[in-house]
Amino acid sequence: MTTVYALLMGINTYPSADWPALGGCVNDVAAAGTWLRRQRGVEVRARSLLDGAATLGSVVAGIREHLGQAGPGDTALFWFSGHGTEFAATAEEQRIEPTGRCQALVCADGPLPDKLLRPLLDGVAAGGAQVTAVLDCCFAGGATRDAAGTPRYLPPDPSWHASAPVAAPVRAAGGGPTAGPGPGHVLLAAARLNQPAYEDWFDGRRHGVFTHALLGALGEHGGPALSCRRLLAAAHARVQRSGDRQHPVLWPTDAGGPADRPLLGGAPHRPGPYLLSLGGSGWQVDCGAGHGLPTGSAGLATEWTTLPSDGTPPCVLATREVHAERTLVEPADPSGPGPDPAVAHPVTLSALALPPVSVLLEAPAARSGAVARLAAALASAGPGGRPSPLLRTVPRAAAASGTLLRVTVHEGRARILLRDGSPAVPPLPLAGADDARRIARCLVHLARWHQLRDLANPDPSFGSLARIEVVPWDGAAAVTPDGSGEILCHYGDGPDGPREPRVSVRIRNRSRRRPLWCVLLNLTDSYASSPALFPGHFVAPGGTGHALDGEPVHLRLPPGRPPRPGAQARDWLKLIVAEGELNTLPFQFGAWEQDGPADRGTADGADGADGVFRPAPPAGTRDLGPARPPAAGRWAALTLALRTVVPG
Repeated sequence: MTTVYALLMGINTYPSADWPALGGCVNDVAAAGTWLRRQRGVEVRARSLLDGAATLGSVVAGIREHLGQAGPGDTALFWFSGHGTEFAATAEEQRIEPTGRCQALVCADGPLPDKLLRPLLDGVAAGGAQVTAVLDCCFAGGATRDAAGTPRYLPPDPSWHASAPVAAPVRAAGGGPTAGPGPGHVLLAAARLNQPAYEDWFDGRRHGVFTHALLGALGEHGGPALSCRRLLAAAHARVQRSGDRQHPVLWPTDAGGPADRPLLGGAPHRPGPYLLSLGGSGWQVDCGAGHGLPTGSAGLATEWTTLPSDGTPPCVLATREVHAERTLVEPADPSGPGPDPAVAHPVTLSALALPPVSVLLEAPAARSGAVARLAAALASAGPGGRPSPLLRTVPRAAAASGTLLRVTVHEGRARILLRDGSPAVPPLPLAGADDARRIARCLVHLARWHQLRDLANPDPSFGSLARIEVVPWDGAAAVTPDGSGEILCHYGDGPDGPREPRVSVRIRNRSRRRPLWCVLLNLTDSYASSPALFPGHFVAPGGTGHALDGEPVHLRLPPGRPPRPGAQARDWLKLIVAEGELNTLPFQFGAWEQDGPADRGTADGADGADGVFRPAPPAGTRDLGPARPPAAGRWAALTLALRTVVPG
């Protein structure tokens, strides 16, 4: 029987009156303890440190003395819910802190720096135990857990930095290491480095959004058996459905490492691909809504294809039902040869239904006619004069999940706003039916762009094989994203005025034995997408692909934006990686044109018009002889955000 040593630390109320109180941290660790005690086949030895009892000394002692009892075959679980903070890094620490800040948990009497937490946890792992840390807090911007949407800043005491020991050149919070040996523990963090984590009301009780999502995933059938990688993916999907305010992080992500073991211990899982087997309810794939797959009618458009691991022809399977942890499927061609029911088959996603973008129509009662015209235009904005599957109207913002486009009507004009209230495009006229159709066409275009930008495949192990690097043209080291996850590129001084930055963009194949087919898209803030940087090539194992064949990439502001101080532009580099060639037509469309036609043209034709992403190879074959069915393969999508700025 596995023994689980758990140290559950939750702080709602801090002794200092200057530190804001929280409402759900004690509930978090109480719920975690309840879940632990309900697990079968494990002996749980839990210790809780709540509010004022959770001092720095008691936490350090709890890790060393309580969790330190765990030996081979045991599991040590450290769970923290409370405030996080940051403070300026010293000149020496900035080598390993690219944000220039050090992060820490906030105990009742001061900080527990990540540079102390990691060696403490790895010291427990050195005894042979599996060590897991769950951290529901924020490590950046002073923001910690936020109850009402306004970040709570917890300014550090000046004495904290002097008391923060530097144990090793590593970071244990939020983003993984920059140097040092591999970790002995796995981290499930509530949010990225420099991103707030939130708490909210759930069923009448306050909880951290991440804790609620994580325990929800663990409470599903089969949840405790999921690897930490799969568990984090499930929790991430739940967090996104609650408003997408934060992005949970798993570290380390190395395939076959601690991330691929279940939370409470066990043998490592083989990370991806997914497996198809014949169960009591028919054919099923071990991936479901908890991993990010759409449900309802949208989920029925998801398709799977068996990988040719045993030399048999690929078989396409259509989705019947999407459950939390599995998807029920059936052969798309019932008359053809089906999978062998006696074995489990590796499968890959070969068609993924993309979540529709939510649209909220807002107008004063006096403008109800304008809203009616917009609603009528949206009802015929899709293929065949039907509603577009890329959009869904919602009655209020709270009903929206994922991307939200708000359309407000005022004095004969419509403004399309993003969720945060910023304008997506300039105001559009709304005087008649043609204007309403033009606005509907704009919404379809924006939805298609956002779906491509947010495209992801729940197969993180395959995505980890590739990496995008942005290197200054006159430099050697890749630029590191800032705390918001963006790479900042600044205009410089030139003889004729401001000079745009020039960079080299590289694609690294980190696999040691498999070539990867890659296409690099440039998605602009004018809502265009182009594969011109890297149109689609194979990159050899351990090799590097260069955008524009190694020529410099000029990050110019688009036409109409003079390079004046304060001017800026945003780009998203989207890398689609696959085992074989893909059809790139769905990735190519121009910027939104305000003066374009009111009716849908060929630019918004069949490619992606049904809201389904099909990573299929190009039509036809270059081989002689009879055509063969296209071989399926795994694929992944990675995104890197760029912001080009003219300094003030």
